[in-house]
Amino acid sequence: MKNKTTPSKVLIIDDEGDLCLLLNILLEGKDVEHVQSIAKAEEYLLQEKPSLIILDNRLPDGFGIDFLSFVKKEHPSIKVIMISGVDAAAEDVALENGADAFLRKPFSKEQLHQTVNELLNREEEVSL
Repeated sequence: MKNKTTPSKVLIIDDEGDLCLLLNILLEGKDVEHVQSIAKAEEYLLQEKPSLIILDNRLPDGFGIDFLSFVKKEHPSIKVIMISGVDAAAEDVALENGADAFLRKPFSKEQLHQTVNELLNREEEVSL
């Protein structure tokens, strides 16, 4: 029985403003926030605990794959979807480092919705 009245919190870590805006629109109904760097993501995670992180690999201050290990160590319950458009080998490394899913850019609205819903539903089932 789901008794959740507040939407799932989603943090987008990506430095492309257009993509963040698009993801925000596609994730309508979710509480979406975004930051543009690993440093800002670390600050955010000190204050908030999102259910899901959508993490780009190439960021201005480092690689999402490296940050992924930190997230999974410090916040093991947060689900992470890694996104990348340039690194073909990033998918294997991301999944090995703890990513719950990987989406290669460009991805479809359906791929995004299916992946987000699978991860968030899995989280709710575990917490019941």
